[in-house]
Amino acid sequence: MPLLDINNPAVIIFLLENYEKENRLRLNWIHKHRAQIQQAATLAREPTNYFETDVIAHNMIGGMATITRDHVVAGYSRRKVPIRDGTFIPGAKHLRHGHSIVDVGLGDPKDDPRLARPDTELSSDPIMRPVEPELRKIIYKDKPEFGRKQYLVKRSKIRPENKYYFAETGGNVYGWRMKDSQLHQKPLFGRCWHLTRTLRTRVGPQPDPPHYKSSEPPGPSSCLGI
Repeated sequence: MPLLDINNPAVIIFLLENYEKENRLRLNWIHKHRAQIQQAATLAREPTNYFETDVIAHNMIGGMATITRDHVVAGYSRRKVPIRDGTFIPGAKHLRHGHSIVDVGLGDPKDDPRLARPDTELSSDPIMRPVEPELRKIIYKDKPEFGRKQYLVKRSKIRPENKYYFAETGGNVYGWRMKDSQLHQKPLFGRCWHLTRTLRTRVGPQPDPPHYKSSEPPGPSSCLGI
């Protein structure tokens, strides 16, 4: 809606008439309720001597009808037979069924005997996969060739998915199943090591083909031809 042009004489006359009409309505309302306004302003009212408990009791009496109605409805509902939407309600013993490491195909009880547990057992699944016996023996060998440091070096060369059932840290997330990434595959159209390949051949290094050389400008290529 466009704004009114207050510089227009017709609009000015319209606004003045509405202001006067609003003032007359206000004065009429005040004149009509003059007695009530004066009584409320001077507090010249008869005291009711109501206490806070009287106000609370009045509200309680007004709500008794609702309480009685709800009590009757509740008594009627209690006599009804409840409707069961679900025929089967799983309990705590059904939590692991279908969700264990063996069920999702991440582990085998033959490789890790800790996974051979009944569904009723609610203990946590193992976090780390079993360590190879050959690698475990390194910890108990004499120093300085073996021991804890050499064990950690050997373990760092194993892929994260071969050490844990799930990605436990942020580093595991970035290195998880990297063998499936195309970044570690040999590029189909990548550069070859020409020097290494030629040195390992039986004929030895060969000169570059003609199309590898830079093009020569037309005309004599030396000062002797001038």
